Amino acid sequence: MASLLPETLFEVVGQAPAPSKDYYQLQITQSQIIFRWWKITLRSQVQMNNPGEVKESHHDFLDDASLQVQIALIFGANVLDYAFNLCRGKFDFLERLPDPLLLCIVSYLDLEDLARLSQTSHRFKKICSSDELWEQIVESACDTITPEMRALAEEVGWKQIFFTNKLQLQRLLRKRRQKQES
Repeated sequence: MASLLPETLFEVVGQAPAPSKDYYQLQITQSQIIFRWWKITLRSQVQMNNPGEVKESHHDFLDDASLQVQIALIFGANVLDYAFNLCRGKFDFLERLPDPLLLCIVSYLDLEDLARLSQTSHRFKKICSSDELWEQIVESACDTITPEMRALAEEVGWKQIFFTNKLQLQRLLRKRRQKQES
């Protein structure tokens, strides 16, 4: 299953905590951790700092407490935990699936489960609120979708159409018709 993974498993960039302006990058590949930094300062005596880089195997990273502390300070404890999991071979394959496949899977969830899933990551929030998903949900919930309803959904969004009750929907369609006539 590991052969399905790309060479770069994870990459994040960030700035050191204030007042520093230093810039950092963490890249995790299938075989190593790469930590890069660029010192950015206006002080004349320190301007000669060159960018730096540390490359370690996953095994060495798990034993390197000083690098772990730097990563936690710059990127936070969640990124450090994620790096530990990747170095230990614990991959999140669901997160790596392509969007069309995830949309297909997510379309079978109940509304409560969709709400919970949307809170797990930015990617799932985007997928769970996408018009493609809500169009599928509306099509499965409604007997017929008129071209007029489809045009309204393009304007206000499929999620809005789903949560609009029938009376409100009829009112919106009537307003849309009047707008087109005038």
